[in-house]
Amino acid sequence: MSEAIRDIGHAVNLDERHAVGVVRSSHPVYVDLMPPCNDACPAGENIQAWLDHARAGDWHGAWQVMTADNPFPAIHGRVCYHPCEGACNRGSLDGSVSIHAIERYIGDLGNAQGWTVARAPATGKKVLVVGAGPSGLSAAWHLAVRGHEVTILEAGPIAGGMMRFAIPAYRLPRDILAREVARVEELGVRIVLDHRVADILAEQRAGGYDAVYLAIGAQVGRHVDIPARDAARVMDALDLLRAASQGEKPLLGRRVAIYGGGNTAMDAARTARRLGASDAMIIYRRDAAHMPAHAFEAQEAEEEGITFKWLSSIKDMTGEDITVEKMAIDDKGKVTPTGEYETLKADSLVLALGQTTDVDFLRGVPGLEFAPDGTLIVGEDMQTGHPGLFAGGDVTPATRSVTNAVGLGKHAARHIDAWLNGTRWEHPPRHPLVSFDDLHLPIFDDALKAKQAETPIEQRTGFQEVMGGLTEAEALHEAGRCLSCGNCYECDNCYAACPEDAITKLGPGLGYSVNLSLCTGCRACFEQCPCHAIDMVPESAPVAVAGPSLSEAVQ
Repeated sequence: MSEAIRDIGHAVNLDERHAVGVVRSSHPVYVDLMPPCNDACPAGENIQAWLDHARAGDWHGAWQVMTADNPFPAIHGRVCYHPCEGACNRGSLDGSVSIHAIERYIGDLGNAQGWTVARAPATGKKVLVVGAGPSGLSAAWHLAVRGHEVTILEAGPIAGGMMRFAIPAYRLPRDILAREVARVEELGVRIVLDHRVADILAEQRAGGYDAVYLAIGAQVGRHVDIPARDAARVMDALDLLRAASQGEKPLLGRRVAIYGGGNTAMDAARTARRLGASDAMIIYRRDAAHMPAHAFEAQEAEEEGITFKWLSSIKDMTGEDITVEKMAIDDKGKVTPTGEYETLKADSLVLALGQTTDVDFLRGVPGLEFAPDGTLIVGEDMQTGHPGLFAGGDVTPATRSVTNAVGLGKHAARHIDAWLNGTRWEHPPRHPLVSFDDLHLPIFDDALKAKQAETPIEQRTGFQEVMGGLTEAEALHEAGRCLSCGNCYECDNCYAACPEDAITKLGPGLGYSVNLSLCTGCRACFEQCPCHAIDMVPESAPVAVAGPSLSEAVQ
């Protein structure tokens, strides 16, 4: 009897938790998701990461993260069409984060401070880059950072390519462009100007280059057959922009018609006004909804007095008379002629119908393949059919923009670097995308978007920059508007919300851990995470979770 009493009355540890709690069906896991801004960036920038540095006032850290992907932040902050902002989740709340304006601020600060990047030890490998436009300069930068010896051969008299000759100074000041190009040279890249390549394989042999990157761009205007009695009245948009960039003033007359609906057409029209034309009219065969130009560029052109003649196709130009045929467009964007004609008046006609590339000097290279439009066909590793010959930017089938060209230059450099080392570069696995609906919005405060100053319309008579930059305070405010979609920024909401003390803070920059022996799967942390950096993962089988200790229960 006494033995039984001893069994019943054994000592109890009051601080030990006992399995009298709930049955957990899922548990929290910290995740790293793809923010939509990063996903939309053609240059492949880790936007959210450098915004995190920026919101803390760590401008140099932000610049370092930024230039790991894009060596030209001051340029991109001015000329990129910022698809990142179109994808920004905050755009569905109170306005997207002005990513391009912050990038511009950081880029300008980096130029003013003379920030540089470290270069890896010399590899002994030599790479030839043909073309000193955005793609060629980007590839050269990334190859030089990796320790390779890089030479750029440029056919023109100055580096920059279409950034210099096709983007007017009122959008991209030439001192900004020159400073960012100079930083590439400071890495040891040699740029040889006025050197047109006639035989690429001979150039490679003569220089002893281990690999070649072709980045010759698309600098030839595309023409259509428009009967004109006076050819002197017709000029190409690229010729107009190139002349203006060199300080020349082509004879355009008072009334200028621009044929085309892309960004080059907008720049040509705005440039014509600055060169003295009192009337500049854009003629396009589709309507505003189907024009290839970015909406903000068309809006800026309209603000400066540029007029638009939609659904019109030019058939003839005789003297100052331009004959256009009216077009009709259906719901699918298909354009059909109506047989109705109209006569417009203009002193000159500027053709802005797109660009093509000049690849004639490559036709005899063994293994190269060309698309019907003349562009070079490359593989996933950006290598052509000729071993060691890579290509990217506008000379390949790709979206034509500065940002995309810079991104392709970076990817080419990674592939070339791997090829030189006898390996193959593989793109890291893509993380799942986080959407606006995934966020817990009640946790965020409203914060209006900072606005960039603009030169008043009446003062836009020359080529001074139109858009102003942000102050440091404005850049800090704007960076602070980032919602950090899909990535933890250590706000401590999960730590404070957990009723079981199952979450442990690991220290600044280290995040948190979850003690699954205490977690009941109540979802409090998940629901309090503002940026969806926590997912609830189903258990493979229900898990019984220990309840509180007896000493905790009586407190």
